[in-house]
Order: sequence, then structure tokens, then C-alpha cells
Amino acid sequence: MAQVFDLAVIGGGPGGYVAAIRAAQLGLKVACIDKRGRYGGTCLNVGCIPSKALLHTSELFHASQHEFAHLGINVKPSLNIDQMMGHKTQKVDELTKGIDFLLKKNKVTPFAAAARFVDEHHLELTADDGSTSTIEAKNILIATGSAPAPLPDVAFDEEVIVSSTGALSLSSVPQKMVVVGAGYIGLELGSVWQRLGSDVTVVEFLDRVTPGMDGEISKQFQKVLAKQGMKFSMATKVISVAREGDKAKVVVQPRDGGEEQILKPDVVLISIGRIPYTEGLGLETVGVACDEKGRIKTNGHLVTNIPHIYAIGDVIDGPMLAHKAEEEGVAVAEQLAGQSGHVNYNVIPGVVYTSPEVATVGRTEEQLKADNVDYKVGKFPFAANSRAKINHGGEGFVKILADAKTDEILGVHMMGPDVGTMIGELALAMEFGASAEDVARTCHAHPTLSEAIKEAALAVDARAIHA
Repeated sequence: MAQVFDLAVIGGGPGGYVAAIRAAQLGLKVACIDKRGRYGGTCLNVGCIPSKALLHTSELFHASQHEFAHLGINVKPSLNIDQMMGHKTQKVDELTKGIDFLLKKNKVTPFAAAARFVDEHHLELTADDGSTSTIEAKNILIATGSAPAPLPDVAFDEEVIVSSTGALSLSSVPQKMVVVGAGYIGLELGSVWQRLGSDVTVVEFLDRVTPGMDGEISKQFQKVLAKQGMKFSMATKVISVAREGDKAKVVVQPRDGGEEQILKPDVVLISIGRIPYTEGLGLETVGVACDEKGRIKTNGHLVTNIPHIYAIGDVIDGPMLAHKAEEEGVAVAEQLAGQSGHVNYNVIPGVVYTSPEVATVGRTEEQLKADNVDYKVGKFPFAANSRAKINHGGEGFVKILADAKTDEILGVHMMGPDVGTMIGELALAMEFGASAEDVARTCHAHPTLSEAIKEAALAVDARAIHA
């Protein structure tokens, strides 16, 4: 007889395991199923966490080469890539074990298996050894995440033609690397290998990096990365990518027509986005509806067209961000427990973890102009922030957009040191409907990077003190 659960969660990534834990906290009997056998999903295993480990290491290596001597620290650094990768793997292992502990602590039943719908309430689970079992659930949550999007007719070998997964595990620093796509992931991983010594060229079909980001930030961001040595080929389309021996052959052409060019990097990273992962779930068996992009359709409460089947995270519409999936997971769990789970999609921050970092929340200038919103702008440069200056982090600025009539903060866009952490203050302010004046009158400790936020809020009303 099949085990019966109040909720079965398919997928153990940030959205899935958080939903499972919250539902269990609220008294539900919960199963969490993940075919990887290691919880944490793409984010923890081959995404957010390992990439941040490599970003940190590469930043320290670069600083030891270019900054330490100026600070009076004399060293002769050399790179041990095996040890660097070992550190990354160790931290990932520690964190995955931490999730195992949390699931056990909250009495969530784990299953290391691939799940497939048998009917609307039953799932067939297939383990790695081929054995199968069936569970029954009153409610089912699909949280299977996403996979790297490939170029047409180009297969990842994860050695020369790599996705983000392969780019996290290269055995040596490529002499030349081509990154196809100037989004968050491509720029982060490209910057890792560029700092470690690779000659990196970014090829992007559009005219700007990080499409969808505030235009001013995007423009300045590209300038900073170019100053660091990253090369850009914008408004360029990729004609073909192929492996030739131990190198790649990448044929590109100006987007609007022109002569083809051949690039021969040691590694080409395809980073053109991600696609929802629903393969093998048997959605067609129960009739779960998807849109033209393969995303599962949900209503405003994360419910699919079948009332007791829910979906969250990368597998549905919206930004493919771990923290967005977490919020949705909590919302589903609380709804199932009779509470009013809710996600404010207007206040979901996005961060690019390069150096300097880029962080954004809310609406961009372009969006406000398109909607004919009357707004004010307050900006403050990190070059005028004392903490940034002494820490060699003076590039970038904080930009606050506020309603011209009510002064409510509508959007915040930052580039600078540790802005990925600092954006939380502005997200909190926006969640409570704060005005720029509210932030401006909040005392910020000195000397800190966050003083730049206060100054930008003051600048909304043209009264910044230090600029």
C-alpha cells in the first residue's frame, strides 16, 4: 500500500526543500523527492553556491596580484586549481548535508528518485537502481527548476563547449574563452576565469549587457568590466559553434549584417538563459497545462489548472532566482495550512555577483518612462563614500527612483562593493511602502558602505551632503 502524504514536493532545490520544511513546520505530512539524491538543486550543487566560491577565490587571487603590494603586503601568488575546486566541492558538500539535517529535523520524508505522475494523486518514484515505488499525496508541488538553454544543434560536452555547470569545473584556466550571452551567469563566470588569467570575449546579440536591467547601470557596468580586461562583441549573432580537437570554433557575424568572423577559444561558455525542466514528469498524463515556452501555467496563488497541483520557481513564469522560488514555496505551504501565503513580485531583488556587484529591485527608469510615471532620481557615487574609498571599492553608484508626488521608492539600482547585501535594506523599505525621505532620515553607521544609500535618498530631494 502506498505511503500517503499531505504534500509531495517534486524537486529539492531552494523552492522545493524550503516549501517542504515550511509545510512540515505547519503540521503537514510531507515528502520531498529529488532525483539528484543531493538536496539544494541547481543553486547549491552546480549554480549559485559553487559559483560564489569561485568568484571569491578569483577575487582574492586578483587582489594578491594587483592590490596587495600597494597595501604593503608582499606576496608571490600562484594558482592551485585542484585545491580551488576542492574548496568549492567541500563547501557544497557541507551545505547539502545541512539541508539533509534540516529535512530530518522537520520530519520531512526524503526520496532519492525521479518522480512521474501516475494520476492526479499518485506519483511513481524510480530510484537510480531502477527500482520503483508509488506514493499518494493530497497535494503535489512541482519545483523541478530549470536547465541551461542550448544553442540550436550545439551539444554541451562540458569540456570545450560548456554550460554553466561545466564552467564551474574546468581543470585548467583556458587561455582564451568565449562567453555567448551577456546575462548574469555569463558575466559572473566569465569574470572568474578572466581574473584567473583567461582572455575572455563576450558575444551578445543585443546592444547591451544584462538586458532588462536599468539602462544607466547596464552601460556603466559594461564599461567597468571592459576596464578590467573583458572584451565585448555586442549586436553580434552566433552562426555556429563546433569542437575542433581540444578547441572550439565559433563563427559570429554582426547582427545587422556583415562579414563573418571565426573565433577559436579553448572554451566556449553557452550562457543564453535557462529553460524550465519538466522532462519525465508525465504532465501530459494528468493534463497539467504549460505555455508556449514550456512553463507550467499557474494562477495568482501558484495553482495549476488542477486545483491540488501547484508549481513554483524556474518552472513557472517570472525571474529564475532562488530567492523567488523560496518565497513561492513558503506561500504554497502556508496556503495549504489555511494561511494567506503571498509573494510581492514587485520587490524581488536581483544581483550580479561580479566585482563590483550589481543589485537591483523594483522598476527601472525605462519602465517608468514607458508607463508615463512622474519620478525623481537620487544618485550617489561610491567614489565619495569613505569606506569604499579606503577599501579600493570606489567604482559605481547608488540610484534611487521615487514617485515625484508621493516620494514612494519605486526602484533602486546599484553597482558597487557588496551591493548584493545592501539591496536588502531597500527591498525592506519598498515592502513597507517607504519614501526616499524615510530612508534619508534613517541614521546609518559611519564609516559604512550603506551610507551611500542614505546619501542617494537625500539626493532625491537634491540635498546630498557628501557629493
